[in-house]
Amino acid sequence: MDKTAFYQDARVGTLGPLEGVKVVEATTMWAGPMAGCVLADLGATVIKVEHPDGEISRSLPPLLPNSKLTVPHETVNRNKQNISLNLKSTTGKKLFLKLCESCDILIENFKPGTLEAWGLGYADVRKRRPDIIYLSISMYGQFGPYNDRPGYDPLAQNFSGWSSLNGDPEAGATKAPTFLADDLGGLHGAVGILAALAHRNRTGEGQHVDVALVDSLLFQSNGCLTSGKLGISLPKMGNQSSVAAPVNNYQCADGNVYLAVVLDRHWKALCRLLERTDLAQLDGTERKKRCEFIDKVFADWCSTKETKEVVSRLNEIGLAVVRVNTYQEAGEHSQIECRDMLQEVELSDGSKAPLTGPAAKFSRTPTKIRNGAPSIGADNFRVFKSFGLSLEEMKKLKEDGVI
Repeated sequence: MDKTAFYQDARVGTLGPLEGVKVVEATTMWAGPMAGCVLADLGATVIKVEHPDGEISRSLPPLLPNSKLTVPHETVNRNKQNISLNLKSTTGKKLFLKLCESCDILIENFKPGTLEAWGLGYADVRKRRPDIIYLSISMYGQFGPYNDRPGYDPLAQNFSGWSSLNGDPEAGATKAPTFLADDLGGLHGAVGILAALAHRNRTGEGQHVDVALVDSLLFQSNGCLTSGKLGISLPKMGNQSSVAAPVNNYQCADGNVYLAVVLDRHWKALCRLLERTDLAQLDGTERKKRCEFIDKVFADWCSTKETKEVVSRLNEIGLAVVRVNTYQEAGEHSQIECRDMLQEVELSDGSKAPLTGPAAKFSRTPTKIRNGAPSIGADNFRVFKSFGLSLEEMKKLKEDGVI
């Protein structure tokens, strides 16, 4: 489909499908901010409440070129508004609860019990906004034997068993190179919010939504938890597949390609290309048994050819194959550009950077990155003025370390 045709019925001036939904976000680092980022990208008004000293993601490397701003913070906090507020202070708590009164959703990712101890837990907020949808994201969740233990993304990967199957088969457990558990926790948080919002629209009832990093990672583990519980063997496959062959990373003269042959008819087509029709009758089970031999046959064919030729010839016969890219190479690709997965955005310091765009595309209510991550307290004046605070009162709050 042509891109123009996909967006031919798009509304003009829309923020996205969640326009009109108001979110208050009291978060730090990645999982909580990711949930808020997804909702903000979808058009919701997300007001991030940040400690006046700033949160940790503002110092996470890498830095953007010629800037004090960091790639992680700008990536996950775009499309939001920002107010600074010390939630441990009495006045800060009152202002936070006042803000919650006008919001549909609250997102927090502190250790369970932290906001309750500050008088800002679900029960406290519910008194001020009975139909609030209150999302809590944590390592182990709000209940369970480990609920009061701290934890971070790589710990979730190792506790859940995920890292035990990742990496080279000859190596030990290996974590993902990205914040995988945090990302999935944020996504499940956003999905949970949307489900709770649909329920509230039908019944008027708000609720507490509890998302654990561990649970999110296990849910996305392709049934491995069930297999583990039943004692079913889970081999560590590296770049190969436990269900099909040939599936692997193959070296060419100028780089690598990744090929996945799943269907028998695709295998037959590959055999014709390789002039190895003697192997064409091998079904999926037989190919898995002889995967090392099959890998060598294809690897030998690739070794003298450039990746462009290999990809082109395999695509011509309908096989699934890609060149193995770095992120730098992916960032230069026309497919990435066409899908708006990099969007030039003006940041809070006046510089510009290509930020990763929203994944879901909407033909009627398109989304985009509307603004970079705000500076700390960028929206203080507007938000606190709406509460009836004067400029003098705001100055006093700043002097007292509340904002």
